[in-house]
Amino acid sequence: MTPEIDGSPLRGSPSIRPADPTPHKPWKRALYLTLAIVSIGLAIAGVFIPGLPSTEFVLLASWAAARSSSRLHRWLHEHKWFGPMLHNWYDGRRIARRAKTMATISMSVCMVVMAHTIPHDWVVWPLCVTMAAVLIWIWRRPEPIRA
Repeated sequence: MTPEIDGSPLRGSPSIRPADPTPHKPWKRALYLTLAIVSIGLAIAGVFIPGLPSTEFVLLASWAAARSSSRLHRWLHEHKWFGPMLHNWYDGRRIARRAKTMATISMSVCMVVMAHTIPHDWVVWPLCVTMAAVLIWIWRRPEPIRA
C-alpha cells in the first residue's frame, strides 16, 4: 500500500498524514504556516552558518506544515534534500552518517571559533558542554538501513 497525504501518494515515506491540515481557526493555520516557512528558512541558513542546526528546523517545519498546509507538508517530504532526512526520522528516529559527520564538523568549528572570540570562559564552556552532549546523543541514534 502506498502512503498517502490527502489521497495523493507520497513517494518513499512511511505513512505520514498531516494532523489537521485545516485548523478551525484561520489565525492558527496562519501561525503554523508562518512557523513552517520560518523554520525552512532557518534550516537553509543552518547549512551555511556553523552552530545553527538544520535538522531540527526541518522537523519543526514538517510538524507545523502538517497543521497548516498539506501541500507544503507534501513538498517537504518529497523534497530532494529534506525528504530523506524526514523519512529517516519518521522511520525509527534514524540519522544518516553524513548528517552526523556534518553536525560534528559544524559544532567543532563553532566551539573553536567561540573559544577564540568570546573572552568569557563562563559563556564558552557551558555552550561547549551542551554541544558535546548533543553530539553524543546524535551519534547514539541509529543510522538508516541501506537497501
